[in-house]
Amino acid sequence: MKRLMLVPALVLCLCMSAFAAPVEIELVQYKQEALRTFDALAKKFNETHKNIHLTISSPNEPMTILKTRFIRENYPDIIGIGGDMDYSNFQDAELLADLTGYKGLEKIKKAYIDIIDGLKFVPRPGVFGVPYMANAAGVLYNKDIFDAHGWKIPESWPEFMKLCDDIQAAGIRPMFFGFKDTWTTLAPWNALAVDIAPADVCQNVNLGKTTFTKEYHEVAEKIYAMLKYAEEGPFAYGYNDACTAFARGESAMFVIGNYAIPQILSVNPKLNIDSFVMPGRNDSNHTLNSGVDIMFCVMDSCPHKEAAYEVLDFLLEPENIQAYVDEQNSVPCQTGEFRLTPMLNGMKKYIDAGRMSDYHDHHYPSEMAVDAQIQTYLIHGDINAFLARFDKDWIRYNRDIISKLKNYMAAH
Repeated sequence: MKRLMLVPALVLCLCMSAFAAPVEIELVQYKQEALRTFDALAKKFNETHKNIHLTISSPNEPMTILKTRFIRENYPDIIGIGGDMDYSNFQDAELLADLTGYKGLEKIKKAYIDIIDGLKFVPRPGVFGVPYMANAAGVLYNKDIFDAHGWKIPESWPEFMKLCDDIQAAGIRPMFFGFKDTWTTLAPWNALAVDIAPADVCQNVNLGKTTFTKEYHEVAEKIYAMLKYAEEGPFAYGYNDACTAFARGESAMFVIGNYAIPQILSVNPKLNIDSFVMPGRNDSNHTLNSGVDIMFCVMDSCPHKEAAYEVLDFLLEPENIQAYVDEQNSVPCQTGEFRLTPMLNGMKKYIDAGRMSDYHDHHYPSEMAVDAQIQTYLIHGDINAFLARFDKDWIRYNRDIISKLKNYMAAH
């Protein structure tokens, strides 16, 4: 009799297991322009995973929303953020899980693991993000214009200046900048800085080993030298104007990253674009300006980390990476044979070889408004005042980080 009573209990148990609610995983990501791409990925995941339900949120003002939620301890399970100071702060506050044992990291290019490791305020063991997609920034150029005049890709700064002179002599505007939007000044600044200044310049300044006046002098000189090849009144035109002008063939080059390509093509889908690495150095030993555009971090508070790792596994599947690359013209951080947009052909050898360095502005505190400082310098041309203020403001806005780093170095 007791055996007979066990049978329906077992059946009931199995039924309850079969209809158990899936584990809920929430991913909040910050790239509004990729909203449709992430919606499609979430739909695909939920159609193929019955034990986990994935919700991907792509809110307006994502970092404000995330920081508000963190204050309220209302954490999502995974966040998708860029490799910048926000990541540095979240990692430093120990909000992010250490993913060292996660197998998916084995597929990520070492260069991008090193880049996010370099964003730590103080050395700390562990990997706290999975780099997913990267940007590549340098010079976009109108291939038809170049081919028509037989212009070659410059391999050094003197060759780049000679090319600009030749383009100008042919009655064509060499470059369009759009410096009315202050952030656009960071595109040529970063591209020059990674080629000229040390990759760890910010940390070395924090340690008192050097100054920006010393390390950035050549960078500042060269970005100012580029102004004579710009549009008339570069501070009267913004980013949208620059994209439109380049799309319409009003300049031969545009110093910007791959993130501008979709907007350029929205104006002129037939534009024949290629790219090259900014030749900031006087020799040909150049470095690509590339940083982590989006990475995935599992929150330390996540109660279902295995389910979160399963989501990461899905996102790292090659076909899903390729779909993202195709839709967003991105550079994958994962190793493998991925099909990049041909508009990045001129940068591909650097990407494949891992010859890249992070955007310097990813280490700048937002309160310092470096983009506005660069714009002011370019308007007035006082290099000594610009660099002196850079050093002074750096100490002011980074005093807590400087103190923390010095304490760490003293203790170790």
